Amino acid sequence: MSGAHASDPSAAQVAPAEELLEPFLGPAAGLVVSAAVFLIVIVAVYLLNKSVVNPLVERLLERQGLEEHARRPLNKIATFLVLFAGLTVAFGAAGYDDFLRSLATIAAAATLAVGFALQDVIRNFVAGVFIYTDRPFKIGDWVEWDGNSGIVEDISFRVTRVRTFDNELLTVPNHALTSGVVKNPVAKGTLRLKFVFGIDYDDDIEAATDIIVEEANEHPEILEDPAPSVRLNELADSYVGLQSRFWISDPSRADFVKIRAEYVQSVKQRFDEEDITIPFPQRTVAGRDAWQEPSTFGSEA
Repeated sequence: MSGAHASDPSAAQVAPAEELLEPFLGPAAGLVVSAAVFLIVIVAVYLLNKSVVNPLVERLLERQGLEEHARRPLNKIATFLVLFAGLTVAFGAAGYDDFLRSLATIAAAATLAVGFALQDVIRNFVAGVFIYTDRPFKIGDWVEWDGNSGIVEDISFRVTRVRTFDNELLTVPNHALTSGVVKNPVAKGTLRLKFVFGIDYDDDIEAATDIIVEEANEHPEILEDPAPSVRLNELADSYVGLQSRFWISDPSRADFVKIRAEYVQSVKQRFDEEDITIPFPQRTVAGRDAWQEPSTFGSEA
């Protein structure tokens, strides 16, 4: 036994305990000691993770500015890595080195097989990590992508759940949100809105411009700085297009729709009062020859 202990450092460390218990437990002394060492190491690692590693990781993630929904899964990953490392140390300390090597070989083969079978899951997981680290949006943000839009309700490592404005729940794979363009209109504190007012070619452009700016300045939720502005941006078939540009603060889609509707309505009322026309498309249909009623079948032409 001494030769085996000399060649195996972990076995040499537990040898005194085995010799002490051997008169009471006989051949089972080695198994009991190894199991006890394994459990002690696991419990020690668990307590170390709970009292030191977890709070430290939490503080580091808070320092990075991550929100709670992002910190929670990252903390779980850190806990898993610590416990996995502790499990490895426990096997070695208990003298199960051969078993540990066999387990590592099996785990490597299983990881390769699972990796091929779960390529989409792994791709979404990696995309979820990028969402947590890059923070293109957060829970409660209004986002738009690939013709879809809604409010983010939940972000996990595999999928992101978005509630549409029709109250439909979309479960979106994370890679769909990292492989394309995602627009987040509420990411900043302010949002610029645009609307084109079409007036008749005979109307006064300067007067219409003044009305558009005045109504923007009078709306309580449209910002004075940056100031509202108007640009002539289109000479269409039936109207002259004046594009109004104005800013709102603390944007959300509800505010965006409400403010724009109120503003457009007030401008329309002023246009009506000032006899400024918002024309509708007109088409003139003309024929080259005069139309004649066809003759009755069998009659003379």
